Amino acid sequence: MKETQQHPLESLSGPRARLLELAQARGVSLAALSELLGRNPSYLQQFIRKGSPRKLEEQDRATLAQFFGVGEEELRDVKDNSYASPLRRHESGGWVDVPRLDLGASAGPGRVPGDEAAFDTFRFSRRWLAEQGLERAQLSAITVEGDSMEPLLHDGDEILVDRAPRAFRDGIHVVRLGDTLMVKRVASAGPGRVALLSQNLAYPPVEVAADEVAIIGRVVWKGGRV
Repeated sequence: MKETQQHPLESLSGPRARLLELAQARGVSLAALSELLGRNPSYLQQFIRKGSPRKLEEQDRATLAQFFGVGEEELRDVKDNSYASPLRRHESGGWVDVPRLDLGASAGPGRVPGDEAAFDTFRFSRRWLAEQGLERAQLSAITVEGDSMEPLLHDGDEILVDRAPRAFRDGIHVVRLGDTLMVKRVASAGPGRVALLSQNLAYPPVEVAADEVAIIGRVVWKGGRV
């Protein structure tokens, strides 16, 4: 009796299976999709076949979902409870409530993220957000910890982070490196490389491969005590 051989990809489930299904239906290669994300050509191949990275970052999910015309949740692991999970701002009349998250982004050596639960909100006028070019932003507020971004950002400052997917450009971003959440100036350092820069010159720059760091969002506003 001839043994039936199972296709190695038949055991896939969740976002890996869905991404492969979408790619095959559209006739687009995983390498091309990886390049669409600004990643190494083997990035999505490794995600699907080797499980590395463990999950897609929010910005990558949003870009792929827009490309395929599907909901972002189709590419998100239901077990994903990280900071990158979607948060909805509440809008009422002329005001927008932006969630304040129980998270700190280190402006020092780096820290492991805590709970992402919203414990409060900042209320901004819809008109002010539009004047700042943030009417379509996906905003949340977190706290700066440490002194490496002084004098621009101080320990205890609260920053607004725009998590809306956009093409990368140099600037101040909240990033995740490994399990560490931090706020740094992110700049291109050549093909496939980025530099994480501190404002405080006592902290040396850190250069890493672009696919080792996840850009959570761009810092667009700060507030703190005088």
